[in-house]
Amino acid sequence: MVTLSSRLPFRNNIDCNSAFVYNMDDTKLDCKGNDVLQELETLTVNAKEAQEFILTKILERNQATEYLSKFMNGSRNISAFKRLVPVVTYDKVQQYILRIATGEDSSILCGEQIVELLRSSGTSQGEPRLMPSILKDLDRRTYLYSLIMPIMSKYISGLDKGKAMYLLFAKAETLTNSGMPVRSVLTSYYKSPHFLHRKHDLYNNYTSPDEVILCPDSQQSMYCQLLCGLVERQHVLRIGAVFASAFLRSISFLEHHWCDLVNDIRIGQLNPSITSPACRLAMLDFLASPNPELADQVEAICSCGSWKGILGRLWPNVKYIEAVLTGTMAQYIPMLEFYGGGGIPLVCTMYASSESYFGVNLRPLCSPADVSYTILPNMAYFEFIPLEDGLRLTDHEEMVENDRLVGLVDVKVGCYYELVVTTFSGLYRYRVGDVLQVTGFYNQAPQFKFICRRNVILSIDTDKTNEEDLHNSITAAKKILENRNYLLLEYTSYTDTSTVPGHYVLFWEIKSTHDESPTPLDCQLLESCCAAIEESLDYVYRRCRAHEKSIGPLEIRLVEAGAFDALMDLLVSHGSSINQYKTLRCIESGLALKLLNSKVIACFFSPRDPECSL
Repeated sequence: MVTLSSRLPFRNNIDCNSAFVYNMDDTKLDCKGNDVLQELETLTVNAKEAQEFILTKILERNQATEYLSKFMNGSRNISAFKRLVPVVTYDKVQQYILRIATGEDSSILCGEQIVELLRSSGTSQGEPRLMPSILKDLDRRTYLYSLIMPIMSKYISGLDKGKAMYLLFAKAETLTNSGMPVRSVLTSYYKSPHFLHRKHDLYNNYTSPDEVILCPDSQQSMYCQLLCGLVERQHVLRIGAVFASAFLRSISFLEHHWCDLVNDIRIGQLNPSITSPACRLAMLDFLASPNPELADQVEAICSCGSWKGILGRLWPNVKYIEAVLTGTMAQYIPMLEFYGGGGIPLVCTMYASSESYFGVNLRPLCSPADVSYTILPNMAYFEFIPLEDGLRLTDHEEMVENDRLVGLVDVKVGCYYELVVTTFSGLYRYRVGDVLQVTGFYNQAPQFKFICRRNVILSIDTDKTNEEDLHNSITAAKKILENRNYLLLEYTSYTDTSTVPGHYVLFWEIKSTHDESPTPLDCQLLESCCAAIEESLDYVYRRCRAHEKSIGPLEIRLVEAGAFDALMDLLVSHGSSINQYKTLRCIESGLALKLLNSKVIACFFSPRDPECSL
């Protein structure tokens, strides 16, 4: 291994065959397997020096950009950067990104050529954003991916002996008027040599052919990926998707289409509804001949009645389920445990976004509630806005004074922060909008628990309810459902101001855990849930409800089975990526609200005012 020197040869990226790691000056160094973990040790032991080195390189490469020049006048001084460059939100950099999209030179924002614009999911706050990306960003992402399996192999052996059924989806890309690709960050990765040239990586042996993963039709892709996973069921050691929502959508799809999949296996022919030539060609090897024995096995499992524990029965050798389960994704844990039967570990491995990749979970077998991510100091330059009054110190759009920010190694255990990132590709002191809590340190690198996106999603009067408030209040009410053998599959919300006073509305989709004889849903049960939610919301909300009467009783609108699948289909058809899809926790108007209202089967209101002592 290379020892540290005064030049700090931190290796910040990895080439397409995952066999080499680079220095920041692009000197190639051999680094495989356990060497990657040793590299992680080097980075985290020297996190402070690594961050200074990263910022120095970012300023060297981007000093002449129009954006930085207007603040620093060509200076590369770190102190000047921290003193002069403002902390910004997307609206402050959007104009530069749009100018590049229309054909202006990348140098207005970045010292290197911007090769693509990464479209965010748009489902956290409703509107997709475009993030600039340079060629070497793919190397940084691949470096983070290269850590995942060495970390997992410390806890689970033999992962190189089988296959992974990961449900991965590419989204059709578009081009700007100047011809620059606009795509999701995951589509960018799946189409890159970094992903496609992994053929000899035993840890990334997937059940699905690349042609199926890259199919832009998510329904056809999902069908074929599930079919591949069923054909390979005895070889599958890992299952999952990027987000838990996409994985559960795939299981729901399987519930509705298993008969067709079984028939394909039985006769050795692909369903004619799959019209993609690339998919049909790629599936020939999987359906080379009829397999009635396998078809009988799958049919017996899928037709048994309750689907509790179905994943372990369909894939008997699976060792864990992987997906993002932190933040509001924690909503899906009970349903995953239901399908997994409670015996398959749920694993969160990494923390990333369209802006930058951030870190990894070094204790992947911990409970999802205890997941902390170790920030990798070579991904970008990280700063943090202290939230000294919990999550309510400032609104998201408030100006933040530069001297309030703290560096990566200066955060304090137990405290909450909003993440700020500076990247090689043209984001400078950019507020990502994620709220994190420091849980500890790994060497010098801090470990963070993801709390929520920092946005107020419900407000009628002086109340301000964010995602975390809403999630926590619904979690309290879910216990009432679970005691009656029901699970809350999905939810979203909106503020209905058509009534006087206005009130909070929650759309709920519920599933019984006893398929044969579910307990009838009665009015009192759902009214109790309404009341429990209101009791769990903050003092300001309860004061407005109980004393000022400026907010009306909370309403739950129960929707029919499959309503949120239909919502996902709608948003995917309008540009969202199924891979990055996160259910909108608040909808305002338009097609999404119209769709959900069309699926409502019953409405329930809180029967009493919440407790609120003056």
